[in-house]
Amino acid sequence: MTPAGSHVRLANAPCSWGVLEWSGGPTVGYAQVLDEIAATGFTGTELGDWGFMPTDPAVLSEELRRRSLAMVGAYVPVRLIDPAAVRKGREQALRTARLLGQVSSDAFIVLADDTAADPQRAARAGRITRSDGLDADGWKQAGRALDDTARAVRDETGLRSVLHAHCATFIEAPWEIQAALENTDASLLGLCVDTGHVTYGGGDPVALICETGSRVWHMHFKDCSPAVAAAARHQEWNYETAVHNGLFCELGLGSVPLPSVMAALQSIEYRGWIVVEQDVLPSTGTPFESAARNREYLHGLGF
Repeated sequence: MTPAGSHVRLANAPCSWGVLEWSGGPTVGYAQVLDEIAATGFTGTELGDWGFMPTDPAVLSEELRRRSLAMVGAYVPVRLIDPAAVRKGREQALRTARLLGQVSSDAFIVLADDTAADPQRAARAGRITRSDGLDADGWKQAGRALDDTARAVRDETGLRSVLHAHCATFIEAPWEIQAALENTDASLLGLCVDTGHVTYGGGDPVALICETGSRVWHMHFKDCSPAVAAAARHQEWNYETAVHNGLFCELGLGSVPLPSVMAALQSIEYRGWIVVEQDVLPSTGTPFESAARNREYLHGLGF
């Protein structure tokens, strides 16, 4: 059998250091984040919030080069059910793609519905029912917004886009991921499987990978604490409270079956990046130590 890690490369993302677009801003500088990503044995990163890293492509390229890091993607939230916000999100996706395209021709624009933009979805993250979701017209609108944004990115910059299902958005539960895929063009928009968000949203990342196959273009490895998830559901915590209490734990300490995820990726002959994301709020967690332990865990899986 081909070694598990022979066709993938490993990255870590600024969200593991509390750089989250919905949390009020980071409290650590980009240089420290890049230094610690490199020091813990990862070879790539994502961009983080716009403006967290340099937005001059020459400066950004040099910062990455000095640390032997690749730029593999950038997360861009788009409020899919608000036409005015969709236009703004598309502009942000294009601005981000112009930057990334001058740094790496292989980077992805990672599109998602805007996190916690809808108060009810943020309040009910992790326990969504079908009555909480979009209707057929809503899905058509969301699909058009995603396709139009991905098409604009491709036509202007040549970069590809992927859909990121995310808790506290309208694309969280398994049936919502399926609806989003059915309402978008597979030639325009791939899938970024985030193992932690899929799990907390009530899905099975292994099944999702196997069922969607060639549409899986990008991967986020995230674990999910079953104890925190259970407490969040029992006490009806909102999304931010769940994250603050350690919902997304270090790899191997939660309920995500990461060895089985790895086997599923092998079965579809995945050849992309795996980006570790251990979302924490600013100034919380142990980012450097956690990154080192997460890298060691992946080493034990053959990466």
